[in-house]
Amino acid sequence: MRLSIIIPTRRFTDQLAVRIEAHRQLFPDAEIIVVEPSDLPLADDLLRDNGLRGASCSAGALDGLDQLDQIRKSDQTDRLDQPVEQGIGGSSSISTDSGVDSTATSGIQRLRAPRGRGTQCNAGAARATGPLLLFLHDDTALPVEAPGVVSNAFADPRTQIACFRLRFDHEHWLLAIYAFCSRFDSSLTSFGDQGILIRRSFFAAIGGFPDWPLFEDVDLLNRARHRTRKRIKKLPAVVTTSTVRFLENGILRQQLLNAELMLRFSLGASPESLRRRYEMRRGSSGS
Repeated sequence: MRLSIIIPTRRFTDQLAVRIEAHRQLFPDAEIIVVEPSDLPLADDLLRDNGLRGASCSAGALDGLDQLDQIRKSDQTDRLDQPVEQGIGGSSSISTDSGVDSTATSGIQRLRAPRGRGTQCNAGAARATGPLLLFLHDDTALPVEAPGVVSNAFADPRTQIACFRLRFDHEHWLLAIYAFCSRFDSSLTSFGDQGILIRRSFFAAIGGFPDWPLFEDVDLLNRARHRTRKRIKKLPAVVTTSTVRFLENGILRQQLLNAELMLRFSLGASPESLRRRYEMRRGSSGS
C-alpha cells in the first residue's frame, strides 16, 4: 500500500526541504505533497523552476466538497483489507543550496489551496494517489522506526486511522507531561502534531477535514471515533515536533492559551474566531 505524505504549510522553506529529505529517506516510495496557501505571491519563474507550470495550482480552485468527491471517485476500487507492503526502495534527494527552487528534481508536488490547514489538507488529499494518507505538520520529524510500525499497524484491515506519540525538541517538565499524555487517545490528547495516518477510503467516508483554520484535526478525529466506535490507535513510535511557539510565547502561557482555545471550541466558538485569538498571541512567525 503506497503512502502519500501531505504537509500543509504557510511557506516552503529550506528547513522544510531538509525535513522532507528525512521523510524521503524513511519512505523512499512515498508520494510527498506540500500544500501552500494560494494567497502567497507566486512568480512565473518559481512555477517554471519547480516544475509546476501552473498545473499543481489547479488544486487551489477546488473547494472541500469537490476535493472529497475526487477522493471518493478514485477510491472506488480501493480495498480496505490491503496491508501495507513491505520492502520499499528507491530514493530522491533535495538540495537546499538554492532555497525553495531546490524542489525542481525532488519528486515532490507543491500545491496551492485557500489558506487554512483543513482546506490545505483536503487539497493535498485530493491530489494524493496512495491508499494510505499521512497528514504531517511542517515542523514535525518522523522517527526512524516509522516504516515498520506503520506497516505493522495497517497490515490489520481493521485499522483505519492512527497517530504517533509525541515528543518536543526542547526539554521542559510541562512539555514532558503533555508528551506523556499523547500515548493515550482522547479529544484532549490527540492532535494533528502527532501525525494522522488514515486510509484514503476511510478519510473520504467520514468527509475529510472541515475547511477550518484551527481544530480541524480535533473534528476529524472525533468523527473517526464516532464512525469506528473505537479510540484512535496510538503507534509505538514518537514523532518530534518544534517548540518554537512555546519558546516565543512562554511555555506556560502557550499551554494556558491552548487550554483556553480548546475550552472555547468545546463551548461552540467558531474556528475562525479562535484562529484570530491564537494568531494574536502567537505573532507572525512560526509555521
